[in-house]
Amino acid sequence: MSREALVQLALETMACSQKELAAHIGVSPAQISKWKKGEHMSADMEVKLRTAAGIGEMDPDFIRWAGSLAHAEKWEKVIKYMAGIAYECAETGYDTEPLSDPDGSLCASTCRVLDEMGVERPDGFPEELDLDYETADMDELSHLLESNPYSSLIGKIYDALNDVYGFYAAYIADLIYDEKLDLFDTAACDIEPCLISLAATKVDVEENFARKTRSFTHRTNREFEEWLNVVKEQAFRCGVPLKAELIDLVNQTHNELSHSAEAESLGSNASRIHPDIYMNELLVGMRVIHQVLPAIMKKLGIDQEFELAPSSLSA
Repeated sequence: MSREALVQLALETMACSQKELAAHIGVSPAQISKWKKGEHMSADMEVKLRTAAGIGEMDPDFIRWAGSLAHAEKWEKVIKYMAGIAYECAETGYDTEPLSDPDGSLCASTCRVLDEMGVERPDGFPEELDLDYETADMDELSHLLESNPYSSLIGKIYDALNDVYGFYAAYIADLIYDEKLDLFDTAACDIEPCLISLAATKVDVEENFARKTRSFTHRTNREFEEWLNVVKEQAFRCGVPLKAELIDLVNQTHNELSHSAEAESLGSNASRIHPDIYMNELLVGMRVIHQVLPAIMKKLGIDQEFELAPSSLSA
């Protein structure tokens, strides 16, 4: 949650100055300025500012993105409806937890990704989407959502998120939560919260609508490669085998990820061993030879006179 956005909403709702807002909630004007710069805000102060802004539990960044509380409430209906449809249509064999929105962050994370992709914030709420989503005709509603550029892109991202999350659940989640790997205080913990960003890199979008897509994709892929390599390196050190090439999460299309996840959920990959396991076994064997061979040579009395000619290594 952006403290700056929350303070700004409170100022706008009360139509007051920072000094007046400070007096209203019982802090100094300087404290208001510090919050606007990102300083920590106590839970008690957050409640007071939310009350002053009249936004309840809704994320202030999402409200700022939508343009107003009323528009945010309408966009929330659209987002929850589309998330529900996508959740039910997942084909990976895994439930896409982010789409069920257990922590209420889906709206905020969605608008954050659109911002990072360079999508202009909506100018108001589209009238054609201001419907009763419980009673509207599904075919007509589906057409309207696909026709609007914002809801169309959101729908594509959620469909891709199904596949990205499926691969994560199948091959990565158990590693993240494996106490043996001790990844809880590493950059690998950023993988799951940012899966929606990775999903957004895998959809087709017009660059004139999402102007920063290329830089967003490059940055997101680079971050995920770094995070996944942390997992791979730690798994190797701990002797924990991988069931797939984790970097596929970045390199494969979301459809390819869906097929891999579905195969794992159906048990089709049970007999497959990832090449990393063979490499690990090879390195373990080399370490054993490195430790045992000198002792054998010494036992035979040839440790001082033995010399390996480079020519004997050639094919």
